Amino acid sequence: MHVQLRRARRRTDTQDIELAMDMMVVFSDDDDRNADSAIIERLAKKLELHSVEDLNIETLAIRNLAAERKGQQTESTQKIIDLLNKFKRIAGMEETSVLDDPVVSKMLERCTSLVIPHEFLCPITLEIMTDPVIVTSGQTYERESIEKWFQSNHNTCPKTRQPLEHLSLAPNCALKSLIEEWCENNNFKLPKKYNSSGKESCPIDSKEEIPALVESLSSIHLEEQRKAVEKIRMLSKENPENRVLVADHGGIPPLVQLLSYPDSKIQEHAVTALLNLSIDEGNKSLISTEGAIPAIIEVLENGSCVAKENSAAALFSLSMLDEIKEIVGQSNGFPPLVDLLRNGTIRGKKDAVTALFNLCINHANKGRAIRAGIVTPLLQLLKDTNLGMIDEALSILLLLVSNSEARQEIGQLSFIETLVDFMREGSPKNKECAASVLLELCSSNSSFTLAALQFGVYEYLMEIKQNGTNRAQRKAIAILDLISRSEQI
Repeated sequence: MHVQLRRARRRTDTQDIELAMDMMVVFSDDDDRNADSAIIERLAKKLELHSVEDLNIETLAIRNLAAERKGQQTESTQKIIDLLNKFKRIAGMEETSVLDDPVVSKMLERCTSLVIPHEFLCPITLEIMTDPVIVTSGQTYERESIEKWFQSNHNTCPKTRQPLEHLSLAPNCALKSLIEEWCENNNFKLPKKYNSSGKESCPIDSKEEIPALVESLSSIHLEEQRKAVEKIRMLSKENPENRVLVADHGGIPPLVQLLSYPDSKIQEHAVTALLNLSIDEGNKSLISTEGAIPAIIEVLENGSCVAKENSAAALFSLSMLDEIKEIVGQSNGFPPLVDLLRNGTIRGKKDAVTALFNLCINHANKGRAIRAGIVTPLLQLLKDTNLGMIDEALSILLLLVSNSEARQEIGQLSFIETLVDFMREGSPKNKECAASVLLELCSSNSSFTLAALQFGVYEYLMEIKQNGTNRAQRKAIAILDLISRSEQI
Protein backbone atom coordinates (compact mmCIF):
# COMPACT_ATOMS: atom_id res chain seq x y z
CA MET A 1 0.00 0.00 0.00
CA HIS A 2 2.86 2.40 0.78
CA VAL A 3 4.35 1.76 -2.68
CA GLN A 4 1.02 2.40 -4.41
CA LEU A 5 0.38 5.58 -2.41
CA ARG A 6 3.79 6.94 -3.30
CA ARG A 7 3.07 6.27 -6.98
CA ALA A 8 -0.33 7.96 -6.75
CA ARG A 9 1.20 11.00 -5.08
CA ARG A 10 3.92 11.39 -7.70
CA ARG A 11 1.84 10.76 -10.85
CA THR A 12 -0.76 13.39 -11.61
CA ASP A 13 -2.39 14.49 -14.84
CA THR A 14 -0.56 17.83 -14.72
CA GLN A 15 3.01 18.84 -13.99
CA ASP A 16 4.41 20.70 -10.99
CA ILE A 17 4.78 24.17 -12.47
CA GLU A 18 7.65 25.41 -10.31
CA LEU A 19 9.63 22.21 -10.84
CA ALA A 20 8.95 22.33 -14.58
CA MET A 21 10.05 25.94 -14.85
CA ASP A 22 13.15 25.39 -12.74
CA MET A 23 14.15 22.40 -14.88
CA MET A 24 13.74 24.47 -18.04
CA VAL A 25 15.94 27.20 -16.59
CA VAL A 26 18.66 24.84 -15.36
CA PHE A 27 18.91 22.98 -18.67
CA SER A 28 18.81 26.13 -20.81
CA ASP A 29 22.16 27.05 -22.37
CA ASP A 30 21.04 30.63 -22.96
CA ASP A 31 19.61 31.50 -19.54
CA ASP A 32 21.96 33.08 -17.02
CA ARG A 33 19.84 31.70 -14.20
CA ASN A 34 21.00 28.11 -14.69
CA ALA A 35 23.87 28.39 -12.19
CA ASP A 36 21.89 30.17 -9.48
CA SER A 37 22.21 28.42 -6.11
CA ALA A 38 18.65 29.24 -5.02
CA ILE A 39 17.21 27.38 -8.01
CA ILE A 40 19.61 24.46 -7.54
CA GLU A 41 18.71 24.18 -3.85
CA ARG A 42 15.00 24.27 -4.66
CA LEU A 43 15.40 21.55 -7.28
CA ALA A 44 17.49 19.37 -4.96
CA LYS A 45 14.81 19.59 -2.30
CA LYS A 46 11.97 18.79 -4.69
CA LEU A 47 13.86 15.84 -6.20
CA GLU A 48 14.94 14.62 -2.74
CA LEU A 49 18.62 14.78 -3.72
CA HIS A 50 20.08 16.91 -0.95
CA SER A 51 21.74 14.39 1.42
CA VAL A 52 25.11 12.70 0.89
CA GLU A 53 23.45 9.28 0.90
CA ASP A 54 20.81 10.29 -1.68
CA LEU A 55 23.49 11.73 -3.95
CA ASN A 56 25.68 8.62 -3.68
CA ILE A 57 22.77 6.39 -4.66
CA GLU A 58 21.88 8.73 -7.53
CA THR A 59 25.50 8.67 -8.73
CA LEU A 60 25.35 4.91 -9.02
CA ALA A 61 21.96 5.08 -10.77
CA ILE A 62 23.27 7.59 -13.34
CA ARG A 63 26.32 5.43 -13.96
CA ASN A 64 23.99 2.50 -14.67
CA LEU A 65 21.84 4.67 -16.94
CA ALA A 66 24.88 5.74 -18.95
CA ALA A 67 25.97 2.12 -19.32
CA GLU A 68 22.49 1.12 -20.52
CA ARG A 69 22.49 3.90 -23.15
CA LYS A 70 25.79 2.56 -24.56
CA GLY A 71 27.06 5.88 -25.84
CA GLN A 72 23.67 7.06 -27.14
CA GLN A 73 21.88 10.24 -25.94
CA THR A 74 25.24 11.59 -24.73
CA GLU A 75 24.02 15.20 -24.56
CA SER A 76 21.09 14.24 -22.31
CA THR A 77 23.35 12.09 -20.11
CA GLN A 78 25.87 14.90 -19.72
CA LYS A 79 23.15 17.36 -18.68
CA ILE A 80 22.03 14.93 -15.97
CA ILE A 81 25.62 14.54 -14.75
CA ASP A 82 26.16 18.32 -14.72
CA LEU A 83 23.02 18.79 -12.64
CA LEU A 84 24.10 16.04 -10.22
CA ASN A 85 27.44 17.81 -9.72
CA LYS A 86 25.63 21.07 -8.99
CA PHE A 87 23.61 19.24 -6.31
CA LYS A 88 26.88 17.89 -4.89
CA ARG A 89 28.37 21.38 -4.67
CA ILE A 90 25.30 22.59 -2.77
CA ALA A 91 25.64 19.63 -0.36
CA GLY A 92 29.36 20.37 0.17
CA MET A 93 30.47 17.16 -1.56
CA GLU A 94 33.47 16.75 -3.83
CA GLU A 95 32.60 16.59 -7.52
CA THR A 96 33.58 13.34 -9.21
CA SER A 97 33.72 11.96 -12.72
CA VAL A 98 30.52 9.94 -12.57
CA LEU A 99 31.27 7.74 -15.57
CA ASP A 100 34.96 7.04 -14.96
CA ASP A 101 35.20 6.49 -11.20
CA PRO A 102 35.06 2.87 -10.01
CA VAL A 103 31.78 1.75 -8.50
CA VAL A 104 31.73 2.38 -4.77
CA SER A 105 31.33 -1.24 -3.77
CA LYS A 106 31.12 -0.52 -0.05
CA MET A 107 28.34 2.00 -0.38
CA LEU A 108 25.57 -0.55 -0.18
CA GLU A 109 27.09 -2.11 2.93
CA ARG A 110 27.05 1.24 4.68
CA CYS A 111 23.48 2.05 3.65
CA THR A 112 21.47 2.08 6.87
CA SER A 113 18.31 3.85 5.75
CA LEU A 114 15.21 2.34 4.21
CA VAL A 115 15.92 3.98 0.85
CA ILE A 116 16.10 0.88 -1.34
CA PRO A 117 19.10 1.00 -3.71
CA HIS A 118 18.01 1.71 -7.28
CA GLU A 119 19.54 -1.46 -8.74
CA PHE A 120 17.49 -3.63 -6.35
CA LEU A 121 14.22 -2.49 -7.97
CA CYS A 122 12.58 -4.27 -10.88
CA PRO A 123 12.37 -1.83 -13.85
CA ILE A 124 8.81 -3.02 -14.55
CA THR A 125 7.18 -2.84 -11.12
CA LEU A 126 9.72 -0.53 -9.39
CA GLU A 127 9.54 -2.88 -6.38
CA ILE A 128 12.41 -4.70 -4.67
CA MET A 129 13.20 -7.99 -6.40
CA THR A 130 12.97 -11.35 -4.64
CA ASP A 131 13.87 -13.52 -7.63
CA PRO A 132 16.00 -11.42 -10.02
CA VAL A 133 16.70 -12.90 -13.46
CA ILE A 134 18.73 -11.70 -16.45
CA VAL A 135 17.43 -11.51 -20.03
CA THR A 136 19.68 -11.63 -23.10
CA SER A 137 19.91 -7.82 -23.26
CA GLY A 138 21.75 -7.92 -19.94
CA GLN A 139 18.91 -6.27 -17.98
CA THR A 140 17.65 -7.75 -14.72
CA TYR A 141 13.96 -8.11 -13.82
CA GLU A 142 11.78 -9.79 -11.23
CA ARG A 143 11.05 -13.26 -12.65
CA GLU A 144 7.27 -12.99 -12.27
CA SER A 145 7.14 -9.59 -13.99
CA ILE A 146 9.25 -10.48 -17.01
CA GLU A 147 7.44 -13.79 -17.48
CA LYS A 148 4.12 -11.94 -17.67
CA TRP A 149 5.70 -9.55 -20.19
CA PHE A 150 6.63 -12.53 -22.37
CA GLN A 151 3.18 -14.05 -21.91
CA SER A 152 1.72 -10.85 -23.40
CA ASN A 153 3.37 -11.76 -26.74
CA HIS A 154 6.45 -9.55 -26.30
CA ASN A 155 9.92 -10.59 -27.38
CA THR A 156 11.68 -7.32 -26.54
CA CYS A 157 13.45 -6.00 -23.46
CA PRO A 158 10.94 -3.71 -21.64
CA LYS A 159 13.65 -1.23 -20.65
CA THR A 160 15.79 -0.99 -23.80
CA ARG A 161 13.06 -2.14 -26.23
CA GLN A 162 15.65 -4.09 -28.22
CA PRO A 163 14.61 -7.52 -29.63
CA LEU A 164 15.79 -10.47 -27.54
CA GLU A 165 17.64 -13.35 -29.19
CA HIS A 166 15.67 -15.79 -27.03
CA LEU A 167 13.37 -15.67 -24.00
CA SER A 168 15.48 -17.76 -21.65
CA LEU A 169 16.04 -16.39 -18.16
CA ALA A 170 19.21 -16.74 -16.10
CA PRO A 171 19.09 -16.30 -12.29
CA ASN A 172 21.06 -13.27 -11.10
CA CYS A 173 22.51 -15.00 -8.04
CA ALA A 174 25.01 -12.25 -7.24
CA LEU A 175 22.33 -9.56 -7.12
CA LYS A 176 20.00 -11.80 -5.12
CA SER A 177 22.73 -12.29 -2.51
CA LEU A 178 23.34 -8.53 -2.33
CA ILE A 179 19.62 -7.89 -1.85
CA GLU A 180 19.36 -10.51 0.89
CA GLU A 181 22.44 -9.10 2.64
CA TRP A 182 21.10 -5.55 2.43
CA CYS A 183 17.72 -6.66 3.81
CA GLU A 184 19.41 -8.43 6.72
CA ASN A 185 21.65 -5.46 7.56
CA ASN A 186 18.70 -3.06 7.45
CA ASN A 187 16.11 -5.32 9.10
CA PHE A 188 14.02 -5.08 5.93
CA LYS A 189 11.57 -7.89 5.17
CA LEU A 190 11.12 -8.86 1.55
CA PRO A 191 7.48 -8.80 0.40
CA LYS A 192 5.75 -12.14 0.12
CA LYS A 193 4.44 -13.25 -3.26
CA TYR A 194 0.82 -14.29 -3.49
CA ASN A 195 -0.71 -16.37 -6.27
CA SER A 196 -3.95 -14.68 -7.10
CA SER A 197 -5.95 -14.40 -10.26
CA GLY A 198 -7.65 -11.17 -9.16
CA LYS A 199 -6.99 -8.11 -11.29
CA GLU A 200 -6.14 -5.94 -8.31
CA SER A 201 -3.34 -8.27 -7.20
CA CYS A 202 -1.76 -8.43 -10.63
CA PRO A 203 -1.97 -5.04 -12.36
CA ILE A 204 0.48 -6.08 -15.08
CA ASP A 205 -2.22 -8.41 -16.47
CA SER A 206 -4.14 -5.34 -17.57
CA LYS A 207 -1.65 -4.98 -20.42
CA GLU A 208 -3.28 -7.92 -22.12
CA GLU A 209 -6.43 -5.80 -22.49
CA ILE A 210 -4.80 -3.04 -24.50
CA PRO A 211 -5.05 -4.53 -28.04
CA ALA A 212 -8.78 -5.21 -27.57
CA LEU A 213 -9.34 -1.77 -26.05
CA VAL A 214 -7.61 -0.06 -28.98
CA GLU A 215 -9.84 -2.00 -31.37
CA SER A 216 -12.93 -0.92 -29.38
CA LEU A 217 -12.01 2.74 -29.88
CA SER A 218 -13.28 2.39 -33.46
CA SER A 219 -16.46 0.51 -32.50
CA ILE A 220 -19.79 1.57 -33.95
CA HIS A 221 -21.31 1.32 -30.47
CA LEU A 222 -21.03 4.53 -28.44
CA GLU A 223 -20.98 2.86 -25.02
CA GLU A 224 -18.22 0.47 -26.07
CA GLN A 225 -16.13 3.41 -27.28
CA ARG A 226 -16.74 5.33 -24.06
CA LYS A 227 -15.69 2.40 -21.86
CA ALA A 228 -12.60 1.70 -23.99
CA VAL A 229 -11.31 5.28 -24.01
CA GLU A 230 -11.92 5.64 -20.26
CA LYS A 231 -10.01 2.42 -19.58
CA ILE A 232 -7.10 3.51 -21.81
CA ARG A 233 -7.04 6.84 -19.96
CA MET A 234 -6.58 4.98 -16.66
CA LEU A 235 -4.07 2.43 -17.99
CA SER A 236 -1.93 5.12 -19.62
CA LYS A 237 -1.76 6.93 -16.30
CA GLU A 238 -0.59 3.88 -14.34
CA ASN A 239 2.87 3.10 -15.74
CA PRO A 240 5.30 3.80 -18.60
CA GLU A 241 4.92 0.36 -20.18
CA ASN A 242 1.21 0.90 -20.81
CA ARG A 243 1.93 4.18 -22.61
CA VAL A 244 4.30 2.38 -24.96
CA LEU A 245 1.89 -0.52 -25.50
CA VAL A 246 -1.04 1.74 -26.40
CA ALA A 247 1.11 3.49 -29.00
CA ASP A 248 2.61 0.25 -30.33
CA HIS A 249 -0.89 -1.21 -30.87
CA GLY A 250 -2.00 1.84 -32.88
CA GLY A 251 -4.02 3.58 -30.17
CA ILE A 252 -2.99 7.16 -30.94
CA PRO A 253 -4.82 7.68 -34.30
CA PRO A 254 -8.28 6.61 -33.00
CA LEU A 255 -7.80 8.67 -29.83
CA VAL A 256 -7.08 11.74 -31.96
CA GLN A 257 -10.21 11.05 -34.01
CA LEU A 258 -12.30 10.84 -30.82
CA LEU A 259 -11.28 14.40 -29.93
CA SER A 260 -13.72 15.60 -32.57
CA TYR A 261 -16.54 13.35 -31.31
CA PRO A 262 -19.68 15.23 -30.17
CA ASP A 263 -19.85 13.28 -26.88
CA SER A 264 -18.23 15.54 -24.21
CA LYS A 265 -17.25 12.66 -21.92
CA ILE A 266 -15.49 10.81 -24.74
CA GLN A 267 -13.67 14.04 -25.60
CA GLU A 268 -12.54 14.45 -22.00
CA HIS A 269 -11.28 10.86 -21.74
CA ALA A 270 -9.54 11.06 -25.12
CA VAL A 271 -7.65 14.30 -24.45
CA THR A 272 -6.62 13.08 -20.97
CA ALA A 273 -5.44 9.77 -22.43
CA LEU A 274 -3.32 11.68 -24.96
CA LEU A 275 -1.96 13.82 -22.10
CA ASN A 276 -0.90 10.68 -20.25
CA LEU A 277 0.56 9.10 -23.40
CA SER A 278 2.55 12.26 -24.14
CA ILE A 279 4.58 11.73 -20.96
CA ASP A 280 6.54 9.18 -23.01
CA GLU A 281 9.02 11.16 -25.12
CA GLY A 282 8.62 8.87 -28.11
CA ASN A 283 4.86 9.42 -28.17
CA LYS A 284 5.03 13.23 -28.43
CA SER A 285 5.99 13.23 -32.11
CA LEU A 286 3.50 10.45 -32.89
CA ILE A 287 0.65 12.44 -31.36
CA SER A 288 1.63 15.58 -33.25
CA THR A 289 2.09 13.72 -36.55
CA GLU A 290 -1.50 12.43 -36.31
CA GLY A 291 -2.77 16.02 -36.38
CA ALA A 292 -3.68 16.13 -32.69
CA ILE A 293 -2.66 19.75 -32.00
CA PRO A 294 -5.58 21.50 -33.79
CA ALA A 295 -8.01 18.94 -32.33
CA ILE A 296 -6.68 19.49 -28.78
CA ILE A 297 -7.01 23.25 -29.26
CA GLU A 298 -10.63 22.71 -30.40
CA VAL A 299 -11.34 20.83 -27.13
CA LEU A 300 -9.58 23.63 -25.24
CA GLU A 301 -12.02 26.09 -26.80
CA ASN A 302 -15.27 24.15 -26.55
CA GLY A 303 -14.82 21.18 -24.20
CA SER A 304 -15.97 20.64 -20.62
CA CYS A 305 -14.16 22.34 -17.74
CA VAL A 306 -11.99 19.30 -17.02
CA ALA A 307 -11.37 18.71 -20.74
CA LYS A 308 -10.15 22.30 -21.13
CA GLU A 309 -7.76 21.96 -18.20
CA ASN A 310 -6.33 18.67 -19.45
CA SER A 311 -6.06 20.07 -22.98
CA ALA A 312 -3.87 22.89 -21.65
CA ALA A 313 -1.76 20.36 -19.74
CA ALA A 314 -1.46 18.25 -22.90
CA LEU A 315 -0.24 21.25 -24.91
CA PHE A 316 2.36 21.92 -22.21
CA SER A 317 3.58 18.32 -22.26
CA LEU A 318 3.68 18.11 -26.06
CA SER A 319 5.35 21.51 -26.47
CA MET A 320 8.44 20.28 -24.68
CA LEU A 321 9.46 19.55 -28.30
CA ASP A 322 10.48 22.82 -29.95
CA GLU A 323 8.79 22.05 -33.25
CA ILE A 324 5.46 21.55 -31.48
CA LYS A 325 5.73 25.00 -29.83
CA GLU A 326 5.63 26.49 -33.32
CA ILE A 327 2.73 24.25 -34.39
CA VAL A 328 0.63 25.34 -31.39
CA GLY A 329 1.30 28.99 -32.22
CA GLN A 330 0.46 28.55 -35.89
CA SER A 331 -2.73 26.64 -34.97
CA ASN A 332 -4.08 29.64 -33.05
CA GLY A 333 -3.61 27.99 -29.67
CA PHE A 334 -2.99 31.19 -27.71
CA PRO A 335 -6.52 32.72 -27.57
CA PRO A 336 -8.12 29.71 -25.79
CA LEU A 337 -5.14 29.37 -23.43
CA VAL A 338 -5.38 33.06 -22.53
CA ASP A 339 -9.15 32.66 -22.04
CA LEU A 340 -8.51 29.75 -19.65
CA LEU A 341 -5.94 31.88 -17.82
CA ARG A 342 -8.53 34.65 -17.50
CA ASN A 343 -11.69 32.66 -16.69
CA GLY A 344 -10.63 29.16 -15.62
CA THR A 345 -10.66 27.50 -12.22
CA ILE A 346 -7.51 27.72 -10.09
CA ARG A 347 -6.33 24.43 -11.59
CA GLY A 348 -7.23 25.67 -15.06
CA LYS A 349 -5.24 28.87 -14.54
CA LYS A 350 -2.22 26.86 -13.39
CA ASP A 351 -2.46 24.54 -16.40
CA ALA A 352 -2.77 27.54 -18.71
CA VAL A 353 0.11 29.50 -17.17
CA THR A 354 2.40 26.46 -17.39
CA ALA A 355 1.59 25.91 -21.05
CA LEU A 356 1.93 29.61 -21.87
CA PHE A 357 5.32 29.84 -20.19
CA ASN A 358 6.66 26.91 -22.19
CA LEU A 359 5.18 28.16 -25.48
CA CYS A 360 6.53 31.70 -25.00
CA ILE A 361 10.08 30.39 -24.99
CA ASN A 362 9.61 30.32 -28.77
CA HIS A 363 10.39 33.82 -30.09
CA ALA A 364 7.61 33.91 -32.70
CA ASN A 365 5.06 32.93 -30.05
CA LYS A 366 5.74 36.02 -27.93
CA GLY A 367 3.97 38.30 -30.39
CA ARG A 368 1.13 35.78 -30.72
CA ALA A 369 0.67 35.75 -26.95
CA ILE A 370 0.60 39.56 -26.82
CA ARG A 371 -1.97 39.77 -29.60
CA ALA A 372 -4.10 37.14 -27.82
CA GLY A 373 -4.33 39.50 -24.82
CA ILE A 374 -2.07 37.67 -22.37
CA VAL A 375 -0.87 40.80 -20.53
CA THR A 376 -4.15 41.70 -18.80
CA PRO A 377 -4.72 38.31 -17.09
CA LEU A 378 -1.03 38.15 -16.13
CA LEU A 379 -1.30 41.53 -14.42
CA GLN A 380 -4.43 40.27 -12.67
CA LEU A 381 -2.46 37.29 -11.32
CA LEU A 382 0.00 39.76 -9.79
CA LYS A 383 -2.85 41.50 -7.95
CA ASP A 384 -4.59 38.33 -6.71
CA THR A 385 -2.05 37.03 -4.20
CA ASN A 386 -4.46 34.32 -3.02
CA LEU A 387 -3.92 32.41 -6.27
CA GLY A 388 -0.23 31.94 -5.47
CA MET A 389 0.92 32.43 -9.07
CA ILE A 390 2.96 35.63 -8.77
CA ASP A 391 6.28 34.03 -9.70
CA GLU A 392 4.71 32.22 -12.65
CA ALA A 393 3.20 35.45 -13.99
CA LEU A 394 6.48 37.33 -13.56
CA SER A 395 8.38 34.51 -15.29
CA ILE A 396 6.16 34.80 -18.37
CA LEU A 397 6.40 38.59 -18.34
CA LEU A 398 10.18 38.25 -18.23
CA LEU A 399 10.02 36.19 -21.42
CA LEU A 400 7.72 38.71 -23.06
CA VAL A 401 9.53 41.98 -22.26
CA SER A 402 12.17 41.20 -24.86
CA ASN A 403 9.38 41.86 -27.38
CA SER A 404 8.75 45.53 -28.30
CA GLU A 405 4.96 44.99 -28.45
CA ALA A 406 5.03 43.62 -24.92
CA ARG A 407 7.15 46.47 -23.56
CA GLN A 408 4.73 49.00 -24.95
CA GLU A 409 1.77 47.25 -23.31
CA ILE A 410 3.46 46.25 -20.04
CA GLY A 411 5.49 49.39 -19.39
CA GLN A 412 2.87 51.46 -17.60
CA LEU A 413 3.43 53.32 -14.33
CA SER A 414 1.12 51.04 -12.34
CA PHE A 415 3.12 48.00 -13.44
CA ILE A 416 6.44 49.61 -12.54
CA GLU A 417 5.01 50.41 -9.10
CA THR A 418 3.87 46.78 -8.73
CA LEU A 419 7.38 45.53 -9.54
CA VAL A 420 8.87 47.88 -6.97
CA ASP A 421 6.34 46.69 -4.38
CA PHE A 422 7.43 43.06 -4.93
CA MET A 423 11.06 44.13 -4.59
CA ARG A 424 10.22 45.77 -1.28
CA GLU A 425 8.13 43.11 0.46
CA GLY A 426 7.93 40.03 -1.75
CA SER A 427 9.44 36.60 -1.19
CA PRO A 428 13.09 36.05 -2.26
CA LYS A 429 11.86 34.58 -5.53
CA ASN A 430 9.36 37.43 -6.00
CA LYS A 431 12.21 39.92 -5.64
CA GLU A 432 14.39 37.94 -8.02
CA CYS A 433 11.73 37.79 -10.75
CA ALA A 434 10.64 41.40 -10.29
CA ALA A 435 14.23 42.65 -10.50
CA SER A 436 14.78 40.63 -13.67
CA VAL A 437 11.72 42.10 -15.38
CA LEU A 438 12.60 45.64 -14.27
CA LEU A 439 16.14 45.27 -15.63
CA GLU A 440 14.80 44.27 -19.05
CA LEU A 441 12.48 47.28 -19.10
CA CYS A 442 15.13 49.73 -17.86
CA SER A 443 17.67 48.46 -20.40
CA SER A 444 15.32 49.31 -23.24
CA ASN A 445 14.06 52.71 -22.05
CA SER A 446 15.52 55.08 -19.47
CA SER A 447 12.05 56.44 -18.65
CA PHE A 448 11.31 53.14 -16.88
CA THR A 449 14.40 53.72 -14.72
CA LEU A 450 13.18 57.18 -13.74
CA ALA A 451 9.70 55.85 -12.94
CA ALA A 452 11.15 53.12 -10.70
CA LEU A 453 13.27 55.72 -8.85
CA GLN A 454 10.14 57.75 -8.15
CA PHE A 455 8.67 54.71 -6.39
CA GLY A 456 11.74 54.33 -4.15
CA VAL A 457 13.42 51.42 -5.93
CA TYR A 458 16.98 52.51 -5.02
CA GLU A 459 16.63 51.55 -1.36
CA TYR A 460 15.21 48.12 -2.20
CA LEU A 461 17.91 47.47 -4.79
CA MET A 462 20.58 48.08 -2.16
CA GLU A 463 18.88 45.62 0.18
CA ILE A 464 18.64 42.98 -2.55
CA LYS A 465 22.28 43.57 -3.45
CA GLN A 466 23.20 42.60 0.10
CA ASN A 467 20.70 39.84 0.91
CA GLY A 468 19.01 38.62 -2.28
CA THR A 469 19.52 35.35 -4.12
CA ASN A 470 22.57 35.15 -6.38
CA ARG A 471 20.55 35.97 -9.46
CA ALA A 472 18.62 38.78 -7.73
CA GLN A 473 21.93 40.32 -6.61
CA ARG A 474 23.23 40.30 -10.19
CA LYS A 475 20.08 41.96 -11.48
CA ALA A 476 20.08 44.57 -8.72
CA ILE A 477 23.71 45.46 -9.43
CA ALA A 478 22.93 45.79 -13.14
CA ILE A 479 19.98 48.13 -12.44
CA LEU A 480 22.08 50.21 -10.06
CA ASP A 481 24.69 50.50 -12.81
CA LEU A 482 22.04 51.77 -15.23
CA ILE A 483 20.91 54.32 -12.64
CA SER A 484 24.48 55.50 -12.15
CA ARG A 485 25.03 55.91 -15.88
CA SER A 486 21.75 57.79 -16.33
CA GLU A 487 22.73 60.23 -13.56
CA GLN A 488 26.10 60.86 -15.25
CA ILE A 489 24.32 61.68 -18.48
